[in-house]
Amino acid sequence: MTRLLDRRSNIIRFGADGWQARLDDGFDEVGIRRVADALGLLWAETHPGATVLVGYDTRHNSAEYARVAAGVLASFGLRAVVSDRPCPTPCVSWCCSKRDDAVGVVMLTASERSCEYGGLIVRGADGGPVSREFLDAVEQHISLEPPADSGEFQTENFVGPYLDDLVTLVDGPAIASASLSVVVDPMYGAGSGVLAQALGRLGCQVTEIHGDPCEDFCGLHPEPCDPWADECEEVVSSKGASMGFLIDCDGDRAGVVDENGNILLPHELSPLVLGHLVENRGESGRVVVTLTCSARIARQAERLGCELTSVPVGFSRIYREMREGDVVLGAEEYGGLAFPSHLPERDGLLACLLVVELVAKSGLSVRQLVSSMGDKIGHMRYTRRDVRLDPAATQAFRNVLPGLNPGLVAGRRPVEVSHADGLRLQFDDGSWVLMRPSRSDPVVRVYSEAPTEGERDRLLDASCGMVRAGA
Repeated sequence: MTRLLDRRSNIIRFGADGWQARLDDGFDEVGIRRVADALGLLWAETHPGATVLVGYDTRHNSAEYARVAAGVLASFGLRAVVSDRPCPTPCVSWCCSKRDDAVGVVMLTASERSCEYGGLIVRGADGGPVSREFLDAVEQHISLEPPADSGEFQTENFVGPYLDDLVTLVDGPAIASASLSVVVDPMYGAGSGVLAQALGRLGCQVTEIHGDPCEDFCGLHPEPCDPWADECEEVVSSKGASMGFLIDCDGDRAGVVDENGNILLPHELSPLVLGHLVENRGESGRVVVTLTCSARIARQAERLGCELTSVPVGFSRIYREMREGDVVLGAEEYGGLAFPSHLPERDGLLACLLVVELVAKSGLSVRQLVSSMGDKIGHMRYTRRDVRLDPAATQAFRNVLPGLNPGLVAGRRPVEVSHADGLRLQFDDGSWVLMRPSRSDPVVRVYSEAPTEGERDRLLDASCGMVRAGA
């Protein structure tokens, strides 16, 4: 069946995962109906009568929009099943992966974005991302007008089965015997009560903050990093807790706070978890990272004898590598960690449980573990700066990138040049810089990492100058 493409001002475009927009700029029930209509049409054509799982976070109207989407999907003869409560994305993805009759997931969430945004992401039958080709097809089938039809849908407890499985993935007796005290900050998101319950079942003493319903997140931005981690850090310090955890609004990313009330950088967390998987749990396989990840994860992989695969930015690229097999960990720059033996999707809750298991079995604190790891793989200083240009200048820089090969940057000669995702320059001491134009905004993101802050900043300043000068 052919659908008319909407070329008006209210056209809906998908990003890497699905559709996100401001609540006051197009993200509404009409848009939800239009997108669900296109999804229902395509899924019903290829998998008539299949099951679609629908989850939602704690944002304004997320629960209502989830039921609207389910009704539209059901009108195509699909079996639409909606979560009976807000649930993390990895939870509904895991439930989908365990069902033979499921064709995919619709999740109402804008992840770590602020409360002004709504979102609808799509996952496939295995709980992982769908292809860009599928999202393009959905776009092409979005109708001009919202459908009026709505069918019957069911509700189901997704959280319970997911939690039952999650707590079996770590050493419960070891965790219980360690008598750890943990602060959990779900940031008013879909993980409220979920991670806390898992840790409680494992024998931890749990204090949860920001777990009560608050559709505008009470002024908090649900991203597990500073400054939004300040209160969690303070509570860990004041209570003398063993550690703290933050999870973003849909639970696919986590932040870890050490016993001193300092949040770990994502570039500390990913190699720490990798070391635990390989050295303590006996797991093996490739490590898949994006080109923007710290050299620390690469060094840890080399130390542990794991092959490293680097891919351009975007979790879908990590997912494709996981589909190929023999992957122990997928890691993104911002702290998203995927464990393919569990699920081909990022799972911030499992990342937290693995850190608890590591602390319990090692007898060391989080900060001691990070310090010990630094002694083994070295210390690096990482940062990113966004250079804003007008659209024409951004496009001009994008055009020259394929042929760009600078001889010197900040007086240093690169030993390796890559154009796989922007321009990445590697230097002989492990330092590197990456200039990467945004796919959606007139911005060039410049990443730099070096053994010292001074060298990092010199590389960063020189690279930003190249961007502004148009190379």
